[in-house]
Amino acid sequence: MSRKTEAEYRADMVEVCRRMHQRGYVAATDGNVSIRLAADRLLFTPSGLSKGYLTADQLIVTDMAGHKLPPHTAANRHLQPSSEILLHLEVYRQRPDVQAVVHAHPPVAVACTIAGVSLAQCVIPEVIVTFGAIPTAEYATPSTAEGPTVIRELIAQHDAILLDHHGTITVGQDVFDAYFKLEKVEHAAQVTLAAYQFGRVRGLPSAEVRKLFEMRERLGLGRDGGGPYCEQCELCARLSRRRRPRRTTSDDELVQVVSREVLRALGQ
Repeated sequence: MSRKTEAEYRADMVEVCRRMHQRGYVAATDGNVSIRLAADRLLFTPSGLSKGYLTADQLIVTDMAGHKLPPHTAANRHLQPSSEILLHLEVYRQRPDVQAVVHAHPPVAVACTIAGVSLAQCVIPEVIVTFGAIPTAEYATPSTAEGPTVIRELIAQHDAILLDHHGTITVGQDVFDAYFKLEKVEHAAQVTLAAYQFGRVRGLPSAEVRKLFEMRERLGLGRDGGGPYCEQCELCARLSRRRRPRRTTSDDELVQVVSREVLRALGQ
């Protein structure tokens, strides 16, 4: 992938922030975005400003420890990097392949975490192929050192994470890739909400899940040493060659899983 100039990266970040604000994925001064400019430099959104109205010269360059670097502009001289900088730094430490990080507060996805509804289920084909699963990290007080701790293991294996009662983290090969994953997370949350409103969420059959895993592997979307998992029945973990030896899920096991989910949906 060809490298861009810093001016181009700044323009990309401003555009992504504008889209996040327009789509309602952030409110007021919420949310933050970063880009890896070089091995030793990152570009961050500033703290305390609306992401929908940022200008390129307000963005801040830091080192890999989060320290603000010169040269400063008249527009960012008195600004500081995002208060969630620790989350971003942890992602870059754990994932040398990641070039951009987006942290947002998409309403339905956040509501799912508050209601205890998991998106780590084998339900939506596109989610399985793109993400494997969308896990939910344990709760951490925002803008503290607790955040990096709760995402550390998950971000090593997943490109999208729900932050309990808080928001989402999505990562990518560029800032638009990370942003589009945010769109997909919120869309998955909206579909899941609609399904629960109809009264039932049906998981995909094991044979179909297997096909989607194989497609994911062919596309090279899995993470070495980890892989997707499903909080619904652990079928994903059984099918993931990287997590454990492959085995066939019997019809009896699948019936038991589906029966449990039906009973749970009926409140029994």
